[in-house]
Amino acid sequence: MIPRIDQIDATQSLYLDFIETLKQQGFKGHLNPDYANRTVLATDNSIYQVLPQGVLYPKNTDDLVLIAQLSNEPRFKDVVLSARGGGTGTNGQSLTDGLIVDVSRHMNRILEINPDERWVRVQGGVVKDQLNAALKPYGLFFAPELSTSNRATIGGMINTDASGQGSVLYGKTRDHVLELTSVWLDGTLWQSGPIDDESLALIKQREDRVGEAHRLLDEIQQTRKEEIDACFPELNRCLTGYDLAHIRDESGRFNLNSILCGAEGSLAFIAEAKLNVLPIPKYAALVNIKYDSFESSLRDAKALMEWEPTSIETIDSKVLNLAMGDIVWDTVRDYFPEKEGDPAIQGINLVEYTGDDEAELRARVERLCEHLQQVSGEPGKSFGYSVVYGAGEINKVWGMRKKAVGLLGNAQGQKRPIPFVEDTAVPPENLADFIMAFRKVLDDRGLAYGMFGHVDAGVLHVRPAIDMKDPAQETLIREITDEVVRLTQEYKGLLWGEHGKGVRSEYAPEFFGPLYPVLQQIKGCFDPRNQLNPGKIATPMIEGAELLKIDQVPTRGQQDRQISEPVRAEYDSAMHCNGNGACYNYDPNDAMCPSWKGTRERIHSPKGRASLIREWLRLMAKQGVDVSAEAQQLRSRGFLRTLPSRIRNTLARRKGDYDFSNEVHEAMMGCLACKSCVGQCPIKVNVPDFRARFLEVYYGRYLRPAKDYLVGSLEYMIPSLSRFPAPYNWAMRNTLVKGVMRRLGGMVDSPVICTHSLKQGLDTRGIQWATPAVIAGLTDAQRERAVVIVQDAFTSYFETRLVLDIVDLLSALGFYVLVAPFMPNGKPLHVHGFMKAFDKAARRNADMLQAIAEEGLPLVGIDPSMTLTYRQEYKDVIEGELPPVQLIQEWLSTRLDSLNLPVNLPANEYRLMAHCTEKTSAAPSLRQWQAIYAALGQKLDVVATGCCGMSGTFGHETQNLQRSKDIYELSWRGIVNQPENKGKLVATGYSCRSQVKRFDDQQLPHPAQALLSLIREV
Repeated sequence: MIPRIDQIDATQSLYLDFIETLKQQGFKGHLNPDYANRTVLATDNSIYQVLPQGVLYPKNTDDLVLIAQLSNEPRFKDVVLSARGGGTGTNGQSLTDGLIVDVSRHMNRILEINPDERWVRVQGGVVKDQLNAALKPYGLFFAPELSTSNRATIGGMINTDASGQGSVLYGKTRDHVLELTSVWLDGTLWQSGPIDDESLALIKQREDRVGEAHRLLDEIQQTRKEEIDACFPELNRCLTGYDLAHIRDESGRFNLNSILCGAEGSLAFIAEAKLNVLPIPKYAALVNIKYDSFESSLRDAKALMEWEPTSIETIDSKVLNLAMGDIVWDTVRDYFPEKEGDPAIQGINLVEYTGDDEAELRARVERLCEHLQQVSGEPGKSFGYSVVYGAGEINKVWGMRKKAVGLLGNAQGQKRPIPFVEDTAVPPENLADFIMAFRKVLDDRGLAYGMFGHVDAGVLHVRPAIDMKDPAQETLIREITDEVVRLTQEYKGLLWGEHGKGVRSEYAPEFFGPLYPVLQQIKGCFDPRNQLNPGKIATPMIEGAELLKIDQVPTRGQQDRQISEPVRAEYDSAMHCNGNGACYNYDPNDAMCPSWKGTRERIHSPKGRASLIREWLRLMAKQGVDVSAEAQQLRSRGFLRTLPSRIRNTLARRKGDYDFSNEVHEAMMGCLACKSCVGQCPIKVNVPDFRARFLEVYYGRYLRPAKDYLVGSLEYMIPSLSRFPAPYNWAMRNTLVKGVMRRLGGMVDSPVICTHSLKQGLDTRGIQWATPAVIAGLTDAQRERAVVIVQDAFTSYFETRLVLDIVDLLSALGFYVLVAPFMPNGKPLHVHGFMKAFDKAARRNADMLQAIAEEGLPLVGIDPSMTLTYRQEYKDVIEGELPPVQLIQEWLSTRLDSLNLPVNLPANEYRLMAHCTEKTSAAPSLRQWQAIYAALGQKLDVVATGCCGMSGTFGHETQNLQRSKDIYELSWRGIVNQPENKGKLVATGYSCRSQVKRFDDQQLPHPAQALLSLIREV
């Protein structure tokens, strides 16, 4: 049987003492020295993996001050601290083997908005898109645009001096920082901003660290000015971190923020920031220009700048092809039409115009388009373009461009494009030649790669595809980086154009030259004992302080190669997580990972769960356990033979015996299995899949809770229970029984079985079961109009009226309806890790449905979650063709020309609240509902919603009740209770409808039911 995983890298006693002292001194936030939190925060979006000693989540600024003061005590002089925001860094900026200080969990409030003076004051953990959503009603926005804007924190943006699209016009984060409230390592709370010489003179008189820092920086600026001016190239993406060139701003004022911005948390903690915000441009246009070579798009970008756009972004064919295979392409495909005879698209330039005068903006766009038409077909020029007007539509294209960062990581095979030389900056006029030389470096080594970036600023993201699990390929990191350093110097650029230095600080002395000791002086003044994010940007001049080396920091590949190849293949959707953090999406009205939104705990995110599974697999392998073989063995041994050991292990767990598997289990049980990660993660991390595999192995060692057996067997029991539903329904409504269920069975409640049976309803309507005999007896006319409804347990037995209404709707539209005999779908088994039973259920059901499909009859399902199981979970079980079960709207939208359309239907407006799985795994199906409604003269808008919080039986389970409510509150409750939505809302998911009924006592109809009601009215 599987050994207990108790051999982990335990937190060092020094750090445990530090954490315990924080607790004793009144720390208000969360303190996490547990292995799960440490594991999850051991990675970011880089190639590196460094296990911290613990994670600190400060509640407020006082907690940050407490951390700093305590670290300044002599007994804790060796404690290392690193600030962390969204964790999206590509160079390991926030990784540490000390303590991580993460302000995103609690310090994420927008403190003040002053629309008249156009500034905002925020805490460091506020997410950029969160800020812009709050500013939008005032017609304002925070300008620096990032591809990670839905999870990047303001504190993180300040620490990396982030910039992105539109930086030529809007600059970098530093350009919009008015004031910073920072916590220094001696506990000083300091507010900094541009100051005049009189104020500077007063501060320099202070005898503390603040006074020392101001004296030092003023001296550096005065004595080294010419040297500084000569050192740094003239670039839009000028130097980040300890920015000596901007100690004084353009008006001559001293500004400490130029040193703090981009310092990567190596000088102080950023607690709050006062930011300049700008008016949102009233009008926008985007010209999408296509090229037959990537080099042509790069070289043409310089000429396009003469047409004075707001920004120019570029994408190569590799990135574009990855986008075409993602659900994001469904939103933008119309803007990249393919015409017969056109060459293949090898590069795209996205040219944006913004302004407040619509006529002027359109005139500028038209002048560019006239130019494009004149040069079309010339060597090195574009062969086609399209124009998009309006921020709403343009944002869809930018959304595709933003997703390019993650999509590159979803290339097939073991070699994955990775960031390590990916944000070089050179003068725009040198960019094309630089990139051609860069490409030669990669081509000479036979590497594939993807490219995208900001050609107007001379910054391009280049990600070579390397398998870091292969020690031979790992050596390419050093080899290629050294070559790229040489090239950037040759073309008068910088190695770090956007994403900060991090581990690549190794090259700082090479680029700063004789000014590097100046950086060391600054570091030594702020952080004399090298406790804040050591090894990054600069080191103080003390013994033993060294910059990190790019090939001496542990990498994820080194960890992952300890897992056998067959096991890695079985858990591939966890293994390939590259840490891009798309699952940290803050937006409550976005479906991505409701458990993350509901808890703000990183272990309850797809990235967190993937990290835990990877470490679990590594530790298992370290103990000689082949997880795949163990799962097969468990299936063969059966329930009774493993019962004694499971009882012993469960008793040991209750006594407190440590097993890392229990921490992994806790994280997995917080997953709703909604599968939003599968559709929305650029890497397609599939938590429900590896969660099910993990649970199978875990419950081979520990006893299962009773509720799992209840839920797993429900599909099998419910046909019998439905014959006499009264006893079951009485029990589900009885207070005493519900109390027993809550305490012993782990279930809060359960829906009741419908008292009118589906069979009786179908018999009344003359609807037949789709048996072989019935199918054989169909006439040609009946076959032509036939459709078979595939039952699922939830709608057939808990929402029987819905099934009958869909039968009535399809009949009214002129179709010949049959209903497949009920057979367990198996999804509840999969969710709870009953993999052997799921395999059996899937094969039996697939055989029956495939037999119907082979007769040429279309199969449609009602509930999205259950229906999509046939194309997702079943593919891991069924060899050969999967049963072609479509969502009802997918099939019906293809038959619009043959509908028996009712006349004189009153026109109405409806709003669709779609199921999470449907939105993220079958995105086009939402437009198909809209097409069906339009064919019947109705308008259907899709409402942006997050998760309802139910997801199958998740919300019914005792341990999940509060979390289910919290998730429902985030998005659904507000929309459901808006007065203007009364009578207009429709919902596709059984779980969603039951959750609304449960918490708001409202019954939302299925989209089909709303249409049927209209037909019945006439």
